[in-house]
Amino acid sequence: MTFQRLALIGCGLMGGSFALALREAGLVQTIVGFSASEKTRQRAVDLKVIDQACASVAEAVQGADLVLLAVPVGAMHDSFAAMREALRPDALLMDVGSTKCDVVAAAQATLGERLNCFVPAHPIAGKEVAGIEHAEAALYQDRRTILTPLPQTGIHKMQAAHEVWTAVGSHVSTMTPEAHDATFAAVSHLPHMLAFAAMNALTAQPQGAAFLDMAGPGFRDFSRIAASDASVWRDILSANQAEVLTQVAHFRAALDQFETALLSGNTTALQQLIQQASDVRSGWTLQAGNACNNASED
Repeated sequence: MTFQRLALIGCGLMGGSFALALREAGLVQTIVGFSASEKTRQRAVDLKVIDQACASVAEAVQGADLVLLAVPVGAMHDSFAAMREALRPDALLMDVGSTKCDVVAAAQATLGERLNCFVPAHPIAGKEVAGIEHAEAALYQDRRTILTPLPQTGIHKMQAAHEVWTAVGSHVSTMTPEAHDATFAAVSHLPHMLAFAAMNALTAQPQGAAFLDMAGPGFRDFSRIAASDASVWRDILSANQAEVLTQVAHFRAALDQFETALLSGNTTALQQLIQQASDVRSGWTLQAGNACNNASED
């Protein structure tokens, strides 16, 4: 499996790492890239992540047999629309978005007869820092990548997508877009929102800065994901609004239980609630391929 031309749409951490991994594996001959920022495009060339910078999505996609869309989910619709006429009928098109139902809807609304080229993907990988400068070939090693095929997705496209992500070191799983978004609202999107809210609640207090000075490793571990990119997470939370709000309701009910125990002075109930959480967390282990230390795409 060798590709003649990879078109990278979005020259950042995720896309750049994918390009480097494919190059290192010897699976691609030429890599071209487009980002909205000319400075970013040039930086990708200078760092030898891409061989050539293109001035538009269509120019990059022209003639490519592999296309990776690595832009924020809010930019997917326009990117799909911009590439439709230039996309080869036999190209493999994938994305790296953290939500899937909205991305699938954008593809269905824009790609027309090229929809069968598209295999939606979500690699669970990243870093604490963003940008092409931090791209590395090993980013996807021992991480999980989830594919959410469409009814139009042919078996050969799915096989090719599976092989590509396996070749860059990922453990590949398959889900429906709906199951994906429900799952990640629970284990990623809500936890990020809670971390953002906790930081805001702390710093909004008159003594917030002083409190923060006293924080230790527990606070560091809990709050790590609050350092995530604001625009990326604005798009993720907005795109997966319904599922996130469902998880908010579950969390609010659980928080109410703690509040009731505290207000009533019921230490037995309080201990039971803590023990219940402790038992579940103590018995949980990170599944193979899910190890990740990033603060933007967990």
